[in-house]
Amino acid sequence: MDVYVMGIGLHPAASRIANKRLEEVVFETSRAALDDAGVARADIDHVTIAGCDELDGRSISSMLLSAPAGAYLRDEIKCTDSGLTGLCLASQRIRSGLFDLGLVASWNKSSIAPVEDVMRMRCEPFFTRPVGLNMSITDGLFAQAVSQQLGITEEDVNETVAGLLRKAARNPRRAADALPVAAHLAGSDYVAAPLRRGQQAPISDGAVAFVLASASWVARHPGHKPLARITGAGWSSDGYSLGAERLGGLNSFRKAWADALGKAGIDNARQLDLIELDSQTGYHAVAYRKALGLEQGTRLSPSGGPFAQNPYFCTGLVNAAECVLQIAGRAGAVQLPGVRRAAAHGCHGYAQQGNVVTIFEGA
Repeated sequence: MDVYVMGIGLHPAASRIANKRLEEVVFETSRAALDDAGVARADIDHVTIAGCDELDGRSISSMLLSAPAGAYLRDEIKCTDSGLTGLCLASQRIRSGLFDLGLVASWNKSSIAPVEDVMRMRCEPFFTRPVGLNMSITDGLFAQAVSQQLGITEEDVNETVAGLLRKAARNPRRAADALPVAAHLAGSDYVAAPLRRGQQAPISDGAVAFVLASASWVARHPGHKPLARITGAGWSSDGYSLGAERLGGLNSFRKAWADALGKAGIDNARQLDLIELDSQTGYHAVAYRKALGLEQGTRLSPSGGPFAQNPYFCTGLVNAAECVLQIAGRAGAVQLPGVRRAAAHGCHGYAQQGNVVTIFEGA
């Protein structure tokens, strides 16, 4: 895939960004990505925005947010699955040969429309909504399923979350005011057995933007050095039903990874220098690691993943930004040596129903 990352913008994360309107957050993040790439808005020929009307707390949110994202008088398309899906869509637009230089912007000001309230409304109204399902309950069902099918213990989960919190504490891009305390893990209240509150990644506000370019654009502009190249991408959505096989089988997760690795010409995830996982709970983190056949270590979510910052809709795209920063040697206190190939993962829907994977290499 001859698609290059030219610049990144990451808005400072917080549990609540109270001093700015969402339009200001999106504008500043998109502006930062353009500045990082050394290009002007007039240079781009398309914009891909990734946002959710419900989580933005308004209907047809793109009517207000496309212009702050840089899409005024530009070809624009909107993705409503997740921020990382938006990156895949934008890269495919460039691969079509119709576009050369584009901007991808995604955001989630979770403090505007609480995620759990939105997720309750997404239940099928006649069959599942009366049960009172929300994200925590479905994640609890997921935790039960993977514990039984993959042999995950609460000790495994607490140890993994404690490790992610230690990494998150070093990340300069973390939402410091939302960082949990590792010592509170074991004694925290159950939210949906066996899932405890301390094992959940706290939701935060944030935004992220990418500038992407085609190989021909890069060749015509030798003064602009890419940060990384996208070499593979894969995505998959599982069924809506919350049966044991759907929850514990991790089928869409495995398929998304297989597709992305195959497109990048990689045999298995162990050949990657770094992986950033969208682990919304400690059970997700352990289950994903086991599904990939990996051991816990510093090269798994060195940023702390969602435990560092978790603007839910665009957390996968934040993971992608962390991967690119590592490849470019700009990750700061969480920088690892010798990172040349990295993969970002994002999930969306009830209990990881949809999964997206993007693989980056040094340019």
